[in-house]
Amino acid sequence: MARQSPQRPDADEPELDDTDAAAAADEVEEDRPPANRALWDEVRIDPVEIALPAGTGFTLRAYRQARELTPTDVAERDQDDPFLARRQVVETEEDEEVVILDEEFAALSAEEDDEDEEKDAKSRRKGKADASDDEKAEADEDDAEDDEDEDEAGDEEVPVFLTHKGRLLLFKTPESLVTFIRSGAPNDLSQLDSWNELSERLEPADIAPLDEDTYELDLVVENLRGGHDAWDHELLIEAGEIARDLAYALRLPAVLDMLSAGSSLDDLDEALRASVNGGVGGFLGRRRLKKIGAQTASLGWRTIVGKISAVVDWRD
Repeated sequence: MARQSPQRPDADEPELDDTDAAAAADEVEEDRPPANRALWDEVRIDPVEIALPAGTGFTLRAYRQARELTPTDVAERDQDDPFLARRQVVETEEDEEVVILDEEFAALSAEEDDEDEEKDAKSRRKGKADASDDEKAEADEDDAEDDEDEDEAGDEEVPVFLTHKGRLLLFKTPESLVTFIRSGAPNDLSQLDSWNELSERLEPADIAPLDEDTYELDLVVENLRGGHDAWDHELLIEAGEIARDLAYALRLPAVLDMLSAGSSLDDLDEALRASVNGGVGGFLGRRRLKKIGAQTASLGWRTIVGKISAVVDWRD
């Protein structure tokens, strides 16, 4: 659509200078009804705004105990996953299949693969040894502890988003998000006991994410490429938080592995968190950051943002 030329002001109407225009804009903002935070607190769901390279959208996120949730179904999504198509299966000299997720990220995970191989070797040696009565008793105790760990995992609060069949639903406007919620369309948040109440009471004005629920994943790679002195610590820390939540809720094991404890990107996250603190911890954190390669970090995050973007379902 061609852009229209601005109309000349009416001769009887005074022109507004920049100060008057700003005041008028502020007055419009004040006329808008405030977001109903009481509603969000009652239903224990929050609006979230996520910026990706393809655009910015609104969605919803909640935290519930794992045992209360049915994970999103990814069967249909994985059949059309562009990243799966890029995987290469190569035959090693031992005729064992090796799956390479991304050639560009292979270097980042090489060290972790070596550690996994060492653990597997130890497990095989342990399996060959004859277990004594004491070892069997200890194994029984370990099994009991594993059962307790599973129970604790079920009680752990985990993230769940407005998703459907393994895809994150992102809406470009608050109005389109509210329309979808009121429509009764299937989604993974509808399993929550507070969903019906939200769908009945929600208004577009309520879609106003808090600052801590606004994430700019589209800026992460460029920021990392700028070098250590340009790194925005708050931006990168928040990116790690939302990426972990999305990877869990959307069942993206490759992203979870890249951000798991001991990985290079997890080291980056820990160093960033330490550096924002004062004292000796902050000093040591800044020293650790200097040792982290900007190219490696930006490459890893480019992969993460790409994998998340590939499972987004944009809604107007």
